[in-house]
Amino acid sequence: MSTAHPPESGRERLAGILLVMGSALVWSTGGLIVRSLTLADSWTTIFWRSLSATVFLVALNLIQHGRQAPRVVFGLGWAGLAVAACFAGSSIALIIALSLTSVANALVIMSSAPLFAAVLGWVFLGERVRPWTWAAIAATMGGIALMVSDATGQDNLLGDAIALAIAVGYGGAIVISRHRRGVSMAPAMVIATAAAMLIALPLSHPWQVSRTDAPLLAVFGAGQLGFGMLLFAAGSRLVPAAATALLGELEPILGPVWVWLFIGERPTGMALAGGVVVLAALTAHTLVDVWMERRSAARQTGG
Repeated sequence: MSTAHPPESGRERLAGILLVMGSALVWSTGGLIVRSLTLADSWTTIFWRSLSATVFLVALNLIQHGRQAPRVVFGLGWAGLAVAACFAGSSIALIIALSLTSVANALVIMSSAPLFAAVLGWVFLGERVRPWTWAAIAATMGGIALMVSDATGQDNLLGDAIALAIAVGYGGAIVISRHRRGVSMAPAMVIATAAAMLIALPLSHPWQVSRTDAPLLAVFGAGQLGFGMLLFAAGSRLVPAAATALLGELEPILGPVWVWLFIGERPTGMALAGGVVVLAALTAHTLVDVWMERRSAARQTGG
């Protein structure tokens, strides 16, 4: 039988919101980095991205735990290993899905992550999904569907299925991280990136990387993937599962903005309209969440 966790304080909730939003902001640069690469081989991209992320995360774990770092990493329980599996699979699936199906399809399917997180959080953690969270989830998915409604391209069933796996993996990682929020999940990220690297190695061509791509791949791994994972691991323990996934929807919204600003690919009118809908839903949800939190605290203190 699952047991619901006691609610966090308003300060913890705000910190969690900011950390999760920060991870979405960092992860949203992925499209810009991929567009800037001359490398066309997905598995080689996955290998170098995962390698640089692993080096970054290992270094951080050594700084944090010192000589105990190997014991901490390899001593993870089922929860840490499950989070690692979710993130390893999702990081691989993202790049592969985008090579098999349209970006439009991938974004719409990935936007279902809040639904998976909400249902899994309800089933396994006993978390009640509040009505305004369901409404914000619906608005978010509708906004992203609006963004990509005028996109063109061939649909690919396998690519769509892999994109769905991203949503399931993301939702699962959110719920597991919250369930074991007293345990640092940062070491799990080391296993996740190392596993992705080892999976990609026999399928990649590591030495076929240009001098211009090498630094981009390093940033792609250490910064976009590694640092984003750390922010997410810290924040997802402090925010309800459905709300965490909802805040993560900033990633597919901000991604096209960076491409527009730095590469000059202007979003279509439908994309801009959909982005406004999603940002409005996220803003409204956060404001209602904070207001309800303060109202609850005032009742408890008799204020």
